[in-house]
Amino acid sequence: MPGLVRQADVARQLAQLRQEIDQLQEAIASHAVIDQAIGVVISLGKLPPEQGFEVLRTVSQHTNTKLREVAALIVNWPAGGPLSDEIRRVLEQALTALRFP
Repeated sequence: MPGLVRQADVARQLAQLRQEIDQLQEAIASHAVIDQAIGVVISLGKLPPEQGFEVLRTVSQHTNTKLREVAALIVNWPAGGPLSDEIRRVLEQALTALRFP
């Protein structure tokens, strides 16, 4: 019986570790897309790098869209990816607000 309990503990720990690995991999991928979107935003708006994330956060909050989803849309947009009218409008407003405070 003790061997079965130990195997169950090991199996549970293994499952937890796999879940943590999956979450970390997803976080790394999301971070990379967010960094790329910051680059697009600072280039588009001719902004200093530190303001790029601020723009993404503003768009995310004002459109009620997850930050990583906004980032993915913005990264794909220059290559012809879709950008909703709402996200485009809020993005333009955020860029204008930072360029002309």
